[in-house]
Amino acid sequence: MYGCQQVLIHADNDLKAILELICSEANKLSNCAVYYARQIWFKAKRYITKFELDSEMKPNRHFQTLYSQAAQQLCRSVYESFASFKQLNTLHNRGELADKPKPPKYRKNGFNLVSYPKQALKLKDRQIRIPLGTQIKVWFQLDSFSLPMPSNLRFEEIKE
Repeated sequence: MYGCQQVLIHADNDLKAILELICSEANKLSNCAVYYARQIWFKAKRYITKFELDSEMKPNRHFQTLYSQAAQQLCRSVYESFASFKQLNTLHNRGELADKPKPPKYRKNGFNLVSYPKQALKLKDRQIRIPLGTQIKVWFQLDSFSLPMPSNLRFEEIKE
């Protein structure tokens, strides 16, 4: 079972800078992944595979800036966009869809959502520890940051 909850955080300037860096790097990684997938589509006339995108993006500096599982999740979302495009193309080629679909587009400058799997998050002293990527560890000598656990969640909900 999956759940999502919006939690407004009040970050100091240091934490705000880290969050903005993570979200802007996620946006750049998303655009790099879309670029690669579009080039495969336009030049080779084939669709990317789920793991091809991960392995191709792994040496990318934007990928390395993010926590690896979060970066992989971002690549998976780009893959899912192209999988949807593939299905729409199939429908269009069979005549079941009137308009010709277009491949996913690039994101404008800004921030992108970063998803962390539950196994990457740790709960300690009512603080949720969120890990950072290898590049951020090197740049800032910081391996994680913590956010207070939302007051309306019970500890049992987090442990499950």
